[in-house]
Amino acid sequence: MLNAKWFLQNKETLISSWRKRNFSFNFQNLEDLEAQRLKLIEKSEQIQARRNAIAKEIGILKSQKKDSQHLIEESNLIKENLPEILLELSALEEKISEILSFLPNALEEIVPEGEDENANVEIKKWGTPRQFSFTPKAHNELGVELSQMDFETAATVSGSRFVYLKGDLAKLERSLKNFMLEHNIEEGYEEVSPPYLVNAQSFFGTGQLPKFEGDFFKTTDGRYLIPTSEISLTNMVSGKILQESELPIRMTAATPCFRSEAGSAGRDTTGMIRQHQFLKVELVTIASETDSKNEHEKMLVTAESILQKLELPYRVVLLCGGDIGATAQKTYDIEVWVPSQGKYREISSVSNTGSFQARRMQARYKKAGEKDTTFVHTLNGSSLAVGRTIVAILENYQNEDGSITVPTVLQNFMGKFVIKPL
Repeated sequence: MLNAKWFLQNKETLISSWRKRNFSFNFQNLEDLEAQRLKLIEKSEQIQARRNAIAKEIGILKSQKKDSQHLIEESNLIKENLPEILLELSALEEKISEILSFLPNALEEIVPEGEDENANVEIKKWGTPRQFSFTPKAHNELGVELSQMDFETAATVSGSRFVYLKGDLAKLERSLKNFMLEHNIEEGYEEVSPPYLVNAQSFFGTGQLPKFEGDFFKTTDGRYLIPTSEISLTNMVSGKILQESELPIRMTAATPCFRSEAGSAGRDTTGMIRQHQFLKVELVTIASETDSKNEHEKMLVTAESILQKLELPYRVVLLCGGDIGATAQKTYDIEVWVPSQGKYREISSVSNTGSFQARRMQARYKKAGEKDTTFVHTLNGSSLAVGRTIVAILENYQNEDGSITVPTVLQNFMGKFVIKPL
């Protein structure tokens, strides 16, 4: 359960930060509810203290063989009324928790103001977009002409926003997954194979629920298919108290991800850029509050260097307050060059959520030599979305005859230099 105390203590900071998100909140309502809660707690404690005192008084009177009927009646009255007060307290705490569960994270001061992606700030560019001597084709056109990308059959079997990859393109997907995992392991991240189905509490812990309920696929027994392995990995520390010496914990995983794309009607309706099921290699770090900013930069470099090894042009942008996710306090997006669209498209988001998720998960650590606990900081990033990396490779490495040159770093994984039609 989320605690109102932290939000009220940080009221001014949150109000200032949320202005960048174009988000407003009535703190007076929360203050009133919290005051009611504290009064009910005080009242219930006084009543319980009186009940305990009565029990002692009754015992004394009985030992003295004196009449205690009036105290017994008072005790019975307390027994009848106390459950109602505790029930009222529980309902009030649930109401407060529900309100708090919808509130976004505070932003770092460096996050720029702005309403949407047009206000994001470009941090850097790497590589130069290729100049083609012919008109470059889109990835889905290339894949279909190779007879190795089948949207029609997938639509028949599963519906829109699904695809079959065959032959060398299926192998390319597998090669990219293995290449990315090996790269991340070399960078100090431990490989984990996590569950793909998790419970609602885990989704709440990382901030997907209750606000974004409609974005996910839910099973009949109340579990959810993961939209990212961030949820499975981050919740590995849920409810735990770690030692500072155990931090940072760095993890990487390759999993299928499932998203309903409920809010993306009309966007990227063809091709592999926005699908209901896709493969993604994820990075997650559990860090101390003093190390999280450095770990954020390390995670960004780890994701960037994959694109550098693949020799794919990209840029890094710092998201503005109006475009950043609700759980993040600071986010970098990495955008890869897509020739057919003539622009950069997101291929990774690397976020520091600070203590936001930890407070929801009750994940803490003990600093060396201290008795009190501190909330851990959690970070996550795509490293990378494999489907979008396939998009970038097909389009940037295409040849005039429709074949695809395999990036040098993947040639050993693929066992070939060129992808040709089946």
